[in-house]
Amino acid sequence: MAVLEVQHIQKTFEKTQVLKDISFSMEKGQTVSIIGSSGSGKTTLLRCLNFLEKPDSGVIRVNGETLFDSDDPSTGKESEIRRKRLHFGLVFQSFNLFPQYTALQNVMLAGQLLAKEAPDYKAHKKERLLQIELQAKELLNQMGLADRMGNYPHQLSGGQCQRVAIARALALTPDILCFDEPTSALDPELTGEVLHVIQELAAKETTMIIVTHEMAFARDVADSVIFMDDGTILEQGAPKDVIENPKEERTKQFLSRFHQEKHFL
Repeated sequence: MAVLEVQHIQKTFEKTQVLKDISFSMEKGQTVSIIGSSGSGKTTLLRCLNFLEKPDSGVIRVNGETLFDSDDPSTGKESEIRRKRLHFGLVFQSFNLFPQYTALQNVMLAGQLLAKEAPDYKAHKKERLLQIELQAKELLNQMGLADRMGNYPHQLSGGQCQRVAIARALALTPDILCFDEPTSALDPELTGEVLHVIQELAAKETTMIIVTHEMAFARDVADSVIFMDDGTILEQGAPKDVIENPKEERTKQFLSRFHQEKHFL
């Protein structure tokens, strides 16, 4: 069974159709890279998967559970949205950390909020909060931030902030970890730090969708690559097929720029 099934997703903002009949699936442990020009619909697709935007039509399933079906109004209940988001962890371009919280507090926050909703929270409060803290510390340690847990975002580099954001996204053990151009706000050295972390996650068979302009990374790390253009999936397949031997002329034009800029080294 596929961990994620996306069928015929469409999304329009005012009169502009941003997503046009998007369909794909992925298996548990796979890494899917989504590439394409700015404005091709990549970020909107991730936002629809995370229910930050509601698709106009289509179906989204995770592990066989229908999270959204435009033909079934019951799947669009606002009261269910937050629960459905727990299937996905999203890492934003610009980190989106809370500036008033330390690195550790940022990673702990979502778990704390969810714990408070449990019927037995008061009876097990101390135990549960300690568990959340220990898990957050372990995640930050995995990100190489053991000595930065007490720092606030303004005291961290961009690469460190993004690693905190990755730890936060992992804290609720999502089925699928989504990255929206995680290195776009970073200089080359810090980009390498973050890509190394993502490579380690891929090696552990973390299920991931990565929107990226790092073509060498997409080629070397992804199990499957999707090329989007003007709101459609124009080409998809193994990295060696889509990136090394694209069939569509538009894909070839897009990739030629990266070849010229030596993004494939």
